[in-house]
Amino acid sequence: MPATPFDSRLTGSLFHDVELAPLFAEEVEIAAMLTVWAALARAQGRLGLIPAAAAEALAAALPGLAPDPASLSPETAANGVVVPALLAALRRRLPPGTGDWLHWGATSQDIQDTGLMLRLRAALAVLAARLDAALAGLARLAEAHAALPMAARSYGQAATPTSFGAVAAGWGRPLLAARAGLDALRARVLAVSLGGAAGTLSAMGGQGAALRAELAQALDLADPGGPWHSERDRILALAAWLGAAAAAAGKMGEDLVLLTQTGIEEVTLGQAGQSSTMPQKANPVLPSAMAALARHALAMQGALGQAALHRQARDGAAWFGEWLALPQLVLAAGRALAHAAGLAATLAPNPARMAANLAGGAGLVHAEALTFALAAGMPRPAAQAAATALCAEARATGTALPALAAARFPGTDWAARLAPAAQLGEAPAEARAFAAAVAAR
Repeated sequence: MPATPFDSRLTGSLFHDVELAPLFAEEVEIAAMLTVWAALARAQGRLGLIPAAAAEALAAALPGLAPDPASLSPETAANGVVVPALLAALRRRLPPGTGDWLHWGATSQDIQDTGLMLRLRAALAVLAARLDAALAGLARLAEAHAALPMAARSYGQAATPTSFGAVAAGWGRPLLAARAGLDALRARVLAVSLGGAAGTLSAMGGQGAALRAELAQALDLADPGGPWHSERDRILALAAWLGAAAAAAGKMGEDLVLLTQTGIEEVTLGQAGQSSTMPQKANPVLPSAMAALARHALAMQGALGQAALHRQARDGAAWFGEWLALPQLVLAAGRALAHAAGLAATLAPNPARMAANLAGGAGLVHAEALTFALAAGMPRPAAQAAATALCAEARATGTALPALAAARFPGTDWAARLAPAAQLGEAPAEARAFAAAVAAR
């Protein structure tokens, strides 16, 4: 396997992401930093911090000056950041005298973190589209199957009847919450970084705050109102959102692995994997990938939590930790959401298997409904004891629980009283409410 499956030519679209992966390519990172430098030069020119002619020359020349990333590698390894090597390469190619004004009063972290914000903005736009697609598919399933009975399961055991629409809504509600919180997340996270060497902007002649505001406006990023070199709450907020979105997709994947397993078979995926030696198998590959990607995303969220402990005004070790974890978190969450969107559009319930599983197991899935029906005519403890005894008899004899209830407590149409459709409670309403909430967006 490769060092990172996200760049693998073997695993293809299972892990590799053709939309998100390029945002973390060295060429795109450098291009983002050039964009930041050009905007910074123009803002400094407008405020008179650098000559206006030099500012315009820098802004015009920088976009076409990106060097080969490989040429920057040795010096970057020595310095720990790419900015010194990149500045040297740019200054060699800029008009004489112009390069002196490049990066005036800024520090490496200002340029790299602000460039990161530009790339994260593009990443969040991709993730928003994937959330929308997943939600549309799940809302369709929830609405269409709001009253389709199936067994709800807890601890792996049949519990009570629910509806497939309610299950689909359960997959979708955390994704809907993530989508609803995205605008606030953008406003919270996507901020310009400009603090200078130690966060004081002391080289800006008393115009540091005005310059930061100008730069933020030029790049359409938020003005944080101060330096955030060692304040990583923005990164933590982003990590929490990504982790929650990935976990929602992973939970859907985990459930689909179980719902497609032999003996359950309540869902068909529309796309499944083949075995190299067992032709009968239809492996739930994409649900498995969703679960694995979610686990990886949550691990990277934890790594970013560790990396948030930046010492003093700047911390190389903590910052490096972010570089190792953040791209992996974005890619893992993004791929999990892509698979969720694809499966939501193709999976379908198997009503016959759902009905058979509800009827199987001697009808014990109806035990709760039986208990509460009996409690209408006797004390609750007595009803609980009677239902428990009938469950034990059903297990011992294989006789269906409704039939035993009819023999023990005649005079009630237990077949109708214990019909799955009569036990759905709020499940259909919850499924339809989710579908309506998605439509309202």
